[in-house]
Order: sequence, then structure tokens, then C-alpha cells
Amino acid sequence: MNTTKAAPAKLVSPPKRVADYIESALPKIVLGPTLLVGLIFIYGFIAWTGWLSFTDSRLLPRYELVGFVQYITLFENERWWTSLKNLGVFGSLFILVCLGTGLLLAILLDQRIRAEGFLRAIYLYPMALSFIVTGTAWRWILNPGLGLQNFVRQLGFETFTFDWIVTPGMSIYAVVIAGAWQSSGFVMALFLAGLRGIDDSIIKAAQVDGAGPVRIYTSIIIPSLRPVFFSSIIILSHMAIKAFDLVMALTGGGPGFSSDLPAIFMYTFAFNRNQIGLGAASAMIMLMTVVAIIVPMIYSETRKAHRG
Repeated sequence: MNTTKAAPAKLVSPPKRVADYIESALPKIVLGPTLLVGLIFIYGFIAWTGWLSFTDSRLLPRYELVGFVQYITLFENERWWTSLKNLGVFGSLFILVCLGTGLLLAILLDQRIRAEGFLRAIYLYPMALSFIVTGTAWRWILNPGLGLQNFVRQLGFETFTFDWIVTPGMSIYAVVIAGAWQSSGFVMALFLAGLRGIDDSIIKAAQVDGAGPVRIYTSIIIPSLRPVFFSSIIILSHMAIKAFDLVMALTGGGPGFSSDLPAIFMYTFAFNRNQIGLGAASAMIMLMTVVAIIVPMIYSETRKAHRG
């Protein structure tokens, strides 16, 4: 009688092709729901808003198309043109001030000064605040009866006046001050990262050739920061076009409509005046403005990168 025990059966691993298929499909399985949600809640609602902009929607959406009536009404509205003009003033000054201040602060911090980490945290702190908090704080600071004007007058300068927030022609500049105060630290961080990424050997070679600090910055360092300028302009342009909470907290679009912006116009007509179609049309114009700014810049940058 054969008493030899049978060898235990070995666990058979799945075929290699099945394992490879699971490994290749895993990223799609993980990213699929995120992609689906993005398609529905971003691009789906963009398409829905675009459809509403061609309807006569009022308090509730209507889906019968009426053509370009809402867009014609939009561009015949004087308040819309005021908001566009304010956007031009706010956007251009906001971007320029943030770029200039951020670059200057980054250059100063790049000198390896003491307490650099502490100063960097101070400059970046405003970015941790929401625009609602920033707008509320600056509304107190710029209030003629409570803030800076009142404080300076208590020091003995009775004729000092700083009432931009309540002056129709100057209120938009008060928004620029508050917006630049919050965003300049973020731009500084971008420029500081760009400065730390420049090869020191290039700067040392320029110093050996006799180039001074001004020449080094204007001819070598600042041109090397072109990608940082590109990224900063795109981010700041996007922030300026969709600016809403800062203006609502600081001026509410006033006095009158003197600091009105397209985002406030859209909110007012879509939700306060029950003209959803007109609000959707203004939202689509804002989207097209963002696309008109960002797409040519990206195209120009990618062409230069390919040529390089």
C-alpha cells in the first residue's frame, strides 16, 4: 500500500495579462468618478448657463430659445458698460500693483536677510484670509469716520482727507488697495520660488564680467522670471474678472454703481431682479473674457517653448 502523502496544491497566481490589465485600468477607475463629476458640475452647468442666456428666463428657467435678445439687452444696459469700465481699471491696476509689489518683496527676501521665514509668513498671511474678511477689514480702515482719516485727524492733521470709499470717482481704487494687499504676498511667493531656481553660476559669471546689481537684475534675473510672470498674470486676471466677495464686503458696488463689476452685475440681475436670462448672458461674457485672455497667452507661450 502506497502511504506517500500527496504534495499540497500550490496557489495559482492570476495570469500576468489579467494583473497587467488591472494595473493599467486602476487609474481610470480611480479618476473616472472625478472626471464624471467635473463634466457634469463644471462643463454641464456652463452649457446650461449658455442655453439660459438665449432664453427669456425670469424668476424660473425657461427653455424656449429667443435668440440674442438677452445679449442685446445686456449691451444696451448702461450699468453693464460701467461695470466693464470698472473691470478695466480694477484689473489693470490690480495686476500691475501685485506684480510690482510681489517682485520687489521677493527681491528683498532673496538677499538672505535675517528672519526671512518670519517676514515671508507675514507677507503671505493676508492670502490665508477670505476676500469677505479682507473687504470687511478694509471697509473699517477706509471709513472716513472710523478709520485712517479719523486717526490722522486725531493726530492733529485736521485737513487730512482720505474718503475714497465714499467718493464715486475713487471707490474703485479703494477696491484695488484691498485686493492688492491680499494678493501681493502670493505673487511674492511665486517670484521668490522663481528667484531661488535661477542658476547662481550665471549670476557669478556676470559679476566676473563686471555687471552691477541693476544690470544683473534687468538683463538676467527678471528675464529669467518670464514663466513666473506668465503664471501670475493668468492667476491675477482670473481673480480680477471673477471678483465679487471683496467688492460686496468693501463697497457693495457703490456709491451708486461706481465700483460695480461684472460679477456683481450678474448676481444682482440673476438673483435680486429675477432676470436669470440676462444674468446668464453676463456670465457667458465673463467666461468669454477669461478665455480671450488666457487662451492666446497659453498659445503664445507654448509656441515659444516649441521654438526654444
